[in-house]
Amino acid sequence: MSVKIEINKDIVRWALSRAGYREEEFDSVFPQIKPWLSREKKPTIKQLADFSRRVAIPFGYLFLDKPPEEKIPIPYFRTKGESKITLNVLDTIKLLQNRQVWLRDYLKENKNSPLDFVGRFKDINNYKIIAEDIKKTFQLPEKWASNFNTWKKTLEDLSNRTEEIGIVIVFNSVVGNNTHRPIEVEECRGFVLVNSYAPFMFVNSADVKAAQLFTIVHELAHIWIGQSAAFDLRGMLPADDPKEKLCDKVAAEFLVPELLFDKEWDKSKDSDNLSKISDLSQFFRVSQIVIARRALDLGKIQKDVFFNFYNQYKKQEYHKREEAESGNFYRTQKKRLGLPFARFVHQAVRESKLLYRDAYYLTGLFGETYQKFINNYL
Repeated sequence: MSVKIEINKDIVRWALSRAGYREEEFDSVFPQIKPWLSREKKPTIKQLADFSRRVAIPFGYLFLDKPPEEKIPIPYFRTKGESKITLNVLDTIKLLQNRQVWLRDYLKENKNSPLDFVGRFKDINNYKIIAEDIKKTFQLPEKWASNFNTWKKTLEDLSNRTEEIGIVIVFNSVVGNNTHRPIEVEECRGFVLVNSYAPFMFVNSADVKAAQLFTIVHELAHIWIGQSAAFDLRGMLPADDPKEKLCDKVAAEFLVPELLFDKEWDKSKDSDNLSKISDLSQFFRVSQIVIARRALDLGKIQKDVFFNFYNQYKKQEYHKREEAESGNFYRTQKKRLGLPFARFVHQAVRESKLLYRDAYYLTGLFGETYQKFINNYL
């Protein structure tokens, strides 16, 4: 006979709310919950274990007297001032923190030097100086993006250069490989975990490619000023925080330098602002949304014009978005893990410094799946 357990109703409600369920959804998602809460029935240990897995909390939490206080481990900047963070974002931050701790220790153990650009400008607020130093570190020539036919190629090149200088960049839109736990773009466009040995960057791959380009440079700015952070950049605008605004200016200047933008905007023969945006998008090899955002910053267009353009552009891009998450699993893992991180994990395994069991845990790939990924991509 199964043992029945007395539960704390407040803990159960907290666990459901934490997992993103509204109270009116409890019955449809978890039919057994109502009898538990009304004391008509008591759950078994097996039922509680299943419940804890489904709401992604440690089993032991169900026996606490009151819900634990969970703090966001890094600053979280929201454009509209909200402070609540969902479980999916929180767990993704923790997942990458675990990877970062392992990689940091591994690199230090192998006598790697810290990255000198991390925190280089922690006391400097000149966005033009920071943007120029990032370009110099990346060894980017003037008008570097003009070498590419499309801004999508620009994104690919910038991502590769980011990895080459020692930053792990992760593109994902779910928690690990769990497609039932999505990360909404409007809640988190990206975050960065700053560390002098192993900085990690997360970019929400559900976002349109145009916004991803801006997010990457925004996160690079955070690394250069030495500040970890998560952000939503809702409407492609920063939160009301001095450091967020600084990183935002760095990203804009990096992608579309002010002096050159002014020159090309004034030189454009089109009288219509939308046509100018299209022309400059071709010139700078960045997306139209980045150009529109720069035009807003520099007073070329008004906010209502920008947001009308942004909303239309976003709809179009989401509709034709490439490389959906349901594509080739192994190719997707390259983006979700970051190849440099995967290489270090595999290197540690080959050196007998890491057990396969731990490599599976760090990568989220197990058994033959792990081996197939290693054989095909490393």
